[in-house]
Amino acid sequence: MKTNPTIDMSAWQGRVDIEDGEFGLRWHQKITPLTNSSNNGITLLGFACDEGVSRNKGRVGAYFAPQAIRRALANLAWHHQGSIFDGGDVYCDDDNLELAQQQLGESVEHALSNQQKVIVFGGGHEVAWGSFQGLARHVKSVTESNPKKTPPRVGIINFDAHFDLRNPPEINDNSIKSSHQYSGSSGTPFHQIAEYCRSHHWPFNYACLGLNRSSNTQALYKKADTLGVLYFDDTEMTHANFPLIQRGLSNFIDQNDYLYLTIDIDVFPASVAPGVSAPAVRGVSLELIEPLICTILAAKSNQGTPKLLLADMAEFNPNFDIDNQTARLAARIAWTIAHGMKTN
Repeated sequence: MKTNPTIDMSAWQGRVDIEDGEFGLRWHQKITPLTNSSNNGITLLGFACDEGVSRNKGRVGAYFAPQAIRRALANLAWHHQGSIFDGGDVYCDDDNLELAQQQLGESVEHALSNQQKVIVFGGGHEVAWGSFQGLARHVKSVTESNPKKTPPRVGIINFDAHFDLRNPPEINDNSIKSSHQYSGSSGTPFHQIAEYCRSHHWPFNYACLGLNRSSNTQALYKKADTLGVLYFDDTEMTHANFPLIQRGLSNFIDQNDYLYLTIDIDVFPASVAPGVSAPAVRGVSLELIEPLICTILAAKSNQGTPKLLLADMAEFNPNFDIDNQTARLAARIAWTIAHGMKTN
């Protein structure tokens, strides 16, 4: 385990159009390494980890996703305002997922405390528990400075074929490699977040869009109902139902002070996203998901500040990609989120 995020700028290479001047710039020409003095921009972080996928008995390879996304993003045209920094990668090389998640949380919290928005490139969906830890510590410090000390309302919006609400197995299972009482995985992050919210007396506000019902047990649907989760199956994510979905999402957004967006790339059809840990037979099209992401990006608080502080992407697996198809999809999503974060 490396003790600090490692910044490797080698992926930021691409075409240079000197003849077009400032209007011909691309991402690789604008990205700068994160420093202690960096503020008021967007920080990109990587979570090079698929220990959670391995524990969840999935096919590994998401470890290599952060750099693959950077390479796909590097040559995209620059249409943004402000600065974007590369904060480096957290690596999980020793099976100690819990320590890697803690380290990611520290990096997220540090960036948010410097008035930056954050985009994290996973890794398996265990990235969500690390991302949330950082957001929770940041929001907690903001809340404690408020005289009313009202519990923060953090809305978690997940585009995913899976709830990822599984109960962690107990440590007496000899197949689990952990020194903790319970062992998390790529299937447990939102259970872990729900437990955090319960123990801190925070509301657990979770929306999951794009579920494959055949890949989620009845127990998971029952648990989601008990927790008050807003969800839509992939069969409901259609153009005919789009107004209903958008209203439901907008109502959810209105009930929260802060937003955390997490996107599991396996929510998209396998024909579009073959390079994932668990390919989707049906999936949901980018044509439907992208405008919903824009709705999230446009959300503002009563003070006029954007509600979205943090976004991450999970489960992109370069080992199974075809012609960099999934890498380009992930880069497009990152481009859209970054553009929306700055135009707010």
